Amino acid sequence: MKVVLLAMLGLFLGALGGAALGIGAGLAWVEIAQTTSFEGYSGMLVFFTFMPLGAVIGGIGGAVLFALLALRDDAIAIEREPAGK
Repeated sequence: MKVVLLAMLGLFLGALGGAALGIGAGLAWVEIAQTTSFEGYSGMLVFFTFMPLGAVIGGIGGAVLFALLALRDDAIAIEREPAGK
């Protein structure tokens, strides 16, 4: 259960971070490639292409990373029993 909850948390946080990085990468692409802004084309490119791709990649990466952290609980001290027991 802990693995699933941490994977869901990783999915959520990864998607948020990936979307933000996707927006940044899209804005950089628009400036570097000198994309036209005719009728908002550059904005649509950023928010309909780069942001969803960043969210998907970030969400998958975050879920996998957090799930691996939960699976390796014996090597990483996420949740430990007290030494006295």
